[in-house]
Amino acid sequence: MPATVVVGTQWGDEGKGKFTDLLASGMSTVVRYQGGHNAGHTLVVEGEKFALQLVPSGVLYDHITPVIGNGVVVDPFVLLDEVEMLQSRGIDCSKLKVSGNAHLILPYHQRLDELYERSLGSQKLGTTKRGIGPAYADKALRVGIRVQDLLDESIFLKKLEAVLEQTNKVLTKAYDAEPIDGEKLAKSVLARLADLKPYISDTVDLVHTELESGGEVLLEGAQATFLDLDHGTYPFVTSSSPIAGGACTGAGVGPRYINRVLGIAKAYVTRVGSGPFPTELSGDIAETMIERGQEFGTNTGRKRRVGWFDAVMLRHAVRLNSLSELAITKLDILDEFETVKICTGYEVNGSKTEKLPYHQSEIHAAQPIYTEFQGWKTDLTEIRSADDLPVEAKTFLSAIEDLVGVRVSLASTGPGRKQYVDFS
Repeated sequence: MPATVVVGTQWGDEGKGKFTDLLASGMSTVVRYQGGHNAGHTLVVEGEKFALQLVPSGVLYDHITPVIGNGVVVDPFVLLDEVEMLQSRGIDCSKLKVSGNAHLILPYHQRLDELYERSLGSQKLGTTKRGIGPAYADKALRVGIRVQDLLDESIFLKKLEAVLEQTNKVLTKAYDAEPIDGEKLAKSVLARLADLKPYISDTVDLVHTELESGGEVLLEGAQATFLDLDHGTYPFVTSSSPIAGGACTGAGVGPRYINRVLGIAKAYVTRVGSGPFPTELSGDIAETMIERGQEFGTNTGRKRRVGWFDAVMLRHAVRLNSLSELAITKLDILDEFETVKICTGYEVNGSKTEKLPYHQSEIHAAQPIYTEFQGWKTDLTEIRSADDLPVEAKTFLSAIEDLVGVRVSLASTGPGRKQYVDFS
């Protein structure tokens, strides 16, 4: 059976969790394929809110096997705390599987993240300081410690000793910081091994066995297209590949198995941290969006920057991800506006373009060209049928389809699990 990829098309925080959860109801396996606990999914189920960091959204369904793939970096303490939280709220996590090839985030990664970000001063990237970047850096340097290394204490201790020999030099000599006590760290990690061990698995074999036996597999990304390490607004990006292609490496699934790529886009745009943002707003409109949309980070609580919908970005996201369809989230947040806008192009240094500039100086200089639409001034939160949507909301969604060349199959009309409209 073919697999489905769910991918964010903006700078993250699009509300991917809701539609991942919706699609998961018909799946047998849900795989998180990249990122770490710097990205959260918030789900509202029967009025109860679940804020997930590492555990895939499918954990809320009894019939699903939730998988943390090899492309994810895993803080074992955060993972076990999240499992305990879910279990305390009646959620069964016994089916959870964690790739033995996933790399570990350990306390020295978080310390390096914090110190490096601080050293950048005004040029800081806006990292969450969760150790994500340093963990991926160790992976690329081939000194990373994988989940499976914990299964052989001697291997784990040798690898930890080797990496700390270099890391402690960086901490003490480059940052004048305290070194990491390797013995103390090893004891704290190994003390939790008994709790972690039941979840460790060969997830590549698991996923392929599921696909070959006719199961439906959902591949779930964190962050979003324009935070991609290669294709995002570098250096203001994450340290992995959230785009749909990242699902192949991060889950160990070849592209032949993928036949559906659902792109998630918010009805406006937000981003956290530094970096270019052509449609960014300030003032009353921005504050209304932030207040109505509760635009604060799931994990960090940081206030998000907000702006009007950007079709230039989305057109590029369609290309990068080979999107087959779109889901628009938080359409109801725009309910109060007299008019709403879509950015259809940019003016860059006196020239107009409908393409996303590839050069960083140009994207920083880009000024949005807007098309304005009449607002619907209607509460959408009770609407479940496309026929009941105000004509102005339909016009807004149709304009998005026309501008990016991909159909809108779903639109969210509220935070709840059942608050959406299906156009299929």
